[in-house]
Amino acid sequence: MKALFAAAALCLSATLASAGGETPSNPDARVYFANLTDGDTVQSPVTIVFGLSGMGVAPAGTEKENTGHHHLLVDRPPLGQGEDGADELAYGLPADDNHIHFGGGQTEVTLELGPGEHTLQLVLGDAGHVPHATPIVSEVITITVE
Repeated sequence: MKALFAAAALCLSATLASAGGETPSNPDARVYFANLTDGDTVQSPVTIVFGLSGMGVAPAGTEKENTGHHHLLVDRPPLGQGEDGADELAYGLPADDNHIHFGGGQTEVTLELGPGEHTLQLVLGDAGHVPHATPIVSEVITITVE
C-alpha cells in the first residue's frame, strides 16, 4: 500500500513539475505554512503565516525574476487536481472563497473558518496569478477548527 501511495505522489510531482505557466522558478524554492502543521487544532479566527524560501515576494503585476505572490487554497483539491486543475496550472488561479489571492505581497492572513476540518495549500503565483513553470506549492495540510 505504501508503494502505491509513493507512486501516486511521484506521478503528481512529475505532473506539477512539467505544468504551470511560462515564468521560471528557482528549482530550490519552497513555500510552506510557518505557523501551522498538518493535524493542528485551532480556534477561529485563524492566523495563517506564509513561509517562502529560495524566492522573493512581489505584488501581482510585478515582473521580477525569482519572485511571486501567495495564493491560499482552502477546502479544495490540491493544485492541478479536480475539475479545473489543468486550467489553474496553465491559465491562472481564479479568485473566490476557495482561492484567496494575496496580490499585494501579503505574507499572512487572519480568516474566519467554521468549525470542523479544513484543508489548506499555498501556491506561489507569478505577476499574472499563474503558477510558475515548475509550480511552487506547499503540502496540503488539514486543520481542525473548534
